[in-house]
Amino acid sequence: MNAPAAGPVAAPAPAPVRIGTASWSLPRESQHRFPAADPAESHLMRYARQLTAVEINSSFYRPHQRSTYERWAAATPPTFQFSVKLPRSITHDARLMDTEALQQTFLEQARGLGERLACLLVQLPPSLTFDAPVAEAFFRSLRRLDSEIGIAVEPRHASWFTAEGDALLAHWQAARVLADPVLHGAGTMPGGWHGLVYCRLHGSPRTYYSAYEPALIGALARRIQAATHEARSVWCIFDNTASGAATGNALDLQQHPALRG
Repeated sequence: MNAPAAGPVAAPAPAPVRIGTASWSLPRESQHRFPAADPAESHLMRYARQLTAVEINSSFYRPHQRSTYERWAAATPPTFQFSVKLPRSITHDARLMDTEALQQTFLEQARGLGERLACLLVQLPPSLTFDAPVAEAFFRSLRRLDSEIGIAVEPRHASWFTAEGDALLAHWQAARVLADPVLHGAGTMPGGWHGLVYCRLHGSPRTYYSAYEPALIGALARRIQAATHEARSVWCIFDNTASGAATGNALDLQQHPALRG
């Protein structure tokens, strides 16, 4: 007796896409796109009803109490997610060396976000070259403290954009950020661990200021849509906040037909 023919194998579901900005401030020209349900609502509450994620950059400059993170989490829907930038004390002052105690203190604070804490951003100084033993020790300790959280690394020295650098990041399930403006040739593609794609758009040609034109938003939407078939999670954070362009760009990307069907 022949076994019944196997049915068609279902294609894996596309990865979720998280779109947001670096901070949740709402510039005056974009506030009408973030309507308030109540006049007393905070900007974060309004922001979190329209966008699905945010990147906390203030943690780079100063620590926040766990209760502060808890308050931010309580202001957002259960499906909303946060990415939190590692402090400069770890990345710029210690330059990744002997930082496990600093990592632990930071994570104890950031875990106030609870299940909404989805990703850590590790932005490295432009002068920090790739040093395999230092990087290995850094990511080993970070993974010992949290084995599952997403890690996105934004290196800016050319030595990280190599096969060796990508292999080390992939081993520790850390993605190399796809950043704009692109600093090095290999930076035109994401690197490291392919389970996470993390894009950071700083504004171009004027970094932190320039808005992205509709044609580029469309191209980005199509590229992100394609990435959802290979990655487990896709993030796109607009960091062109100095002129207030980030919020409008993020909403335009989220509402693009390529990502809504």
